[in-house]
Amino acid sequence: MKRFSILTLVLTITLILSACGPEAAPTLSTADMLSTAAAVAYTMVVETQAAIPTATPPPTATITNTPAPTNTFVPLPTLDVTLTPAPSGNAGAGDPCVKNPLPGGLQGKTVRFRVYNSSKAALTLSVNLHPTVPLGECGYRVYSLDPAQSIVINDLVEGCYSLWAWNPDPKGYFMVTNGTDCLYSSEDWSFTITTKEIQSR
Repeated sequence: MKRFSILTLVLTITLILSACGPEAAPTLSTADMLSTAAAVAYTMVVETQAAIPTATPPPTATITNTPAPTNTFVPLPTLDVTLTPAPSGNAGAGDPCVKNPLPGGLQGKTVRFRVYNSSKAALTLSVNLHPTVPLGECGYRVYSLDPAQSIVINDLVEGCYSLWAWNPDPKGYFMVTNGTDCLYSSEDWSFTITTKEIQSR
C-alpha cells in the first residue's frame, strides 16, 4: 500500500506542476490578422490627416479713405541774409566767346603750340580763347585729330585758352579738358590728349 501511495503522490505532484506550467500561445486566424492590419492602416491614415494644417483663406484688403501722398515740402526757416551777386566767369548763353569762331587775323603776339592725340580714337578738338586784354578778342576753333596724330597751331595770340577734346563715336565716347592755361610767346607749349585728361607741358 505504501507503494501505491508513493505513486499516487508522484502523479499528483506531476499533475499539479503541469497545471502551473506556461500557457500555450494563442494562435491568430488569417481573418484576425487581416482585421488587425486594416485597423493599423486606418489609424495611420486618420492620424496623418489630423496632422495636416487646415488651409486658411488669404486676408482680404481693407479699403480705407486714406489720401494719397503729395509732394508738399516742409517750409524751411528763412535767414536774414542779403546776397550780392558776384561777376561770373562762366560761359553762358549771352557770352560771345562761346558762340563766335575766332577770326583768321588776331591782333597780338603770336604763340605756337602742339597738340598730340595719344588715344586710339579720332577726336574733335576745340581751342577756346578767353577774352584778351586790352583787345578783348575771344572765340573758338575746331580741329580734327586722328589717333596718334599731332597738330601744330601757330596763328593764335597770347592769352588764356581752354582745350576740349572728345570722341564723337557713341561707342567709345569720352570728353576731356585741360582747364585753362595762359600761353605766352616766350615759352614752348605742348599738350597731350589721353582718354582721362589733356596734359600740358
